[in-house]
Amino acid sequence: MAQRRLQPDRIPRHVAIIMDGNGRWAEARERSRNEGHRAGLESVRAVVRGAHELGVKVLTLYAFSLENWDRPKEEVEQLMRLLDRYLDSEIDECHRNGIRLRAIGRLDRLAPALRKKIDAAIERTHENREMTLVFAVSYGGRAEIVDAAQRIARDAEDGKLDVNQLDEKIFASYLYAPDLPDPDLLIRTGSESRVSNFLLWQVAYSELYITGTMWPDFRKTHLVEALVDYQNRERRYGLTSAQVRAPSEDA
Repeated sequence: MAQRRLQPDRIPRHVAIIMDGNGRWAEARERSRNEGHRAGLESVRAVVRGAHELGVKVLTLYAFSLENWDRPKEEVEQLMRLLDRYLDSEIDECHRNGIRLRAIGRLDRLAPALRKKIDAAIERTHENREMTLVFAVSYGGRAEIVDAAQRIARDAEDGKLDVNQLDEKIFASYLYAPDLPDPDLLIRTGSESRVSNFLLWQVAYSELYITGTMWPDFRKTHLVEALVDYQNRERRYGLTSAQVRAPSEDA
């Protein structure tokens, strides 16, 4: 069993997932795309529970991109209903398990009722510390960087920021969730090998794991396989293998 090969002290702190393949999963079964999205909701439930059980501290799910607004109206409405349904059915369990809910993206584009429900879930769970579950909704990585740049420009104009002091750390503090660590591991289901405008700043040094499993079939066992693969890698951050493996002077 793959879980037996996991090293508990090397579980990635932050796992981000591009949940891809709902439509192709449905088409392969001669079902509607909406049925694929509904099946994908079961994977969300399973993976959130699995990540919590395995000790992941932050789980970010790419739920709805800015580009998804251009999909057929019926499909967009279905995706929004599924997010609404998840909040109704799972928020109690999340709260019992100490899971804090967050949301990132241009949330002002959401329907007021859904935005209010998201805000209520965030407020209800904000003191939980077992795990943080982040939904990227109406989200785009480039848009996040642009929004950060606009806030920086406003603060500079108001005299709150000296642009000559601007560095990566300060810039990152203007992103949507600057208090969260960057993803250690980025998983993409459905075989595609691209980041699709997801967390462009934050995944600069994330390990990438691509699986052919479509999102509606993705479960805890698949998450475990991704974590095992992650633990077999050497994270160098631009250093050489010898530098990474060398004992520190303080050791």
